[in-house]
Formats: sequence, structure tokens, C-alpha cells
Amino acid sequence: MPVPTHRVHDTFIDLQAGIVRALEALEGGAFGHDAWTRPEGGGGLTRHLEGGRVFERAGVLFSHVQGTTLPPSASAHRPGLAGRAWEAMGVSMVLHPRNPHVPTTHMNVRLFVARGSDGAEDVFWFGGGLDLTPYYPHEADARHFHRVCRDAVAPFGEDKYPAYKTWCDDYFLLRHRGETRGVGGLFFDDLDAPDFETCFALTRAVGECFLPAYVPIVERRKDAPYTQAQRDFQAYRRGRYVEFNLVYDRGTLFGLQSGGRTESILLSMPPIAQWRYDWTPEPGSPEAALADYLKPREWV
Repeated sequence: MPVPTHRVHDTFIDLQAGIVRALEALEGGAFGHDAWTRPEGGGGLTRHLEGGRVFERAGVLFSHVQGTTLPPSASAHRPGLAGRAWEAMGVSMVLHPRNPHVPTTHMNVRLFVARGSDGAEDVFWFGGGLDLTPYYPHEADARHFHRVCRDAVAPFGEDKYPAYKTWCDDYFLLRHRGETRGVGGLFFDDLDAPDFETCFALTRAVGECFLPAYVPIVERRKDAPYTQAQRDFQAYRRGRYVEFNLVYDRGTLFGLQSGGRTESILLSMPPIAQWRYDWTPEPGSPEAALADYLKPREWV
């Protein structure tokens, strides 16, 4: 039976629109609107903001693309599907706030379909997640974020939050630094069981929990006073975000390998980042306190 991609398409479009409306209300300004097409098939809608009062850069992207041959990043774990035509769609977003007391955040939900031929059936899998990357961490914020994540997947089994939380900790790990990208959240991939409807419902729940997980944190922290030194530390830590996206992130690799739109793929990068040679924060400083949060721990 063909996978009903039209239903997922409509759900993802609505999710993108709802998130943008909420972020525009926080920002007090409108996001840009950039529709694009892909020569090999499909296209998308990039909603973006540059230089805002709350968000220094924000991107909320929808894409729905097709291709004739699975790229290596998609078929590496499924060699039997190599050579198949494919279809992928999703909503992906990264928010880089201006205030260093507001965490950066990422969310993604996606569906991938390898089309069947010569009597073979379509093969589908969902993936997604959301995570939080603070610069000056507040334990209450991390606990709130994880509580909302836990509650979102609870209807699908008590095992889901522990499994997806651990998966997130393991995935968003800068192995060359020996630290996690932030305080984690949820991550899942290759979801195709027990059936399409359950997988779709779980993926939808993950996408819909983003606003209640993140918006209260922004509202609490966006007007907190900060110094130029704190902005410099934010830029330094953003460098680690760049390292993860370019070295490890499967979504970035898939987008570039599949001939995706480079401007949209790299919109996840922060507008300002720094690297310092062999620098460490002063012991006992607020900057040094971040290190205690960059390792897996239980939040709820």
C-alpha cells in the first residue's frame, strides 16, 4: 500500500505555520517568506528572521522533496534500499536568541519513504526530536523542557521518554570534545513500528510539544540583562554548535548529499560564532558552571 504522504505534508505545513505565528508574537515582528523548488523534484518554504530583538537568527523550514536514487546518508543503514527512488518531507528549525540567557533550540520532525518497484512495497520511517542548548543554564528551564518532552510521548509507552532521551544524549555528543551539545531532549529515528498511524501520531506529538516546551523559557529570560562578555561567551559556545552540525549531523549531511538548497540547510548556523585557542573559563565562574550541564543526567 502506498504511504499516504499527503496527510503528513498537510500536518507539517500546519505545524510550521503555528510555530511561526507563536515566534512572531514573541518577537513582535514578521518572519520572511521564501518559497523554493528543487530541480530534481519538490521544494519547500523557508520562514526566516535575521537580526531580531529576541531572535538574532531564526529559521523554521518545511521541505518536501523527491529523488531518483537514495543518497549515501539515507541508505547506509539500509543497503537493501540502495538505488530506490525516494521522497522526504519535514519541518526543521533552529532558533539562535540574542540574549545569552535564552537557550538556542532545535526541533525536527520528518518522514522518509523509499518507493517500491517491481512489486516491492514502499518502505517508510519517521524521525525527529527537539533539544535545548543553554549558554547560562538554569536548572528549572532544563527540567521544564524535559517534563514537556516526557509528557508528549507518554501516551505511546512509558519506555519512550527514557529511550528517546538517551538517544538524544548519545546523538548530540561532540565526541572530539567529550561533551554533549546541550541538555538534550528527545531524539528518534528509523521509526516504522508498530504501524504507520502510530508512528505518525508520535511524530506529530513531538512536533506539537515544541512550543509549550520552549516558549515559557523565552518569556522568562528574554529581557534579562547581559554584558558584552556574556555575549562573547555565547559566541564561543556557538562555535561548538557549528562543529556538531558540520561534523556529525545526519540531516545536514543528507541535505548536502541530496543536492538540497544550501541556503536553507545552513540557516541552522548561528550568525556570529567564535573560536578561541586553548581557552577555558575561570574556575567558579558562571561560564565554568556550564560544564556540569554538558553531560547526560536525569532531569525528570
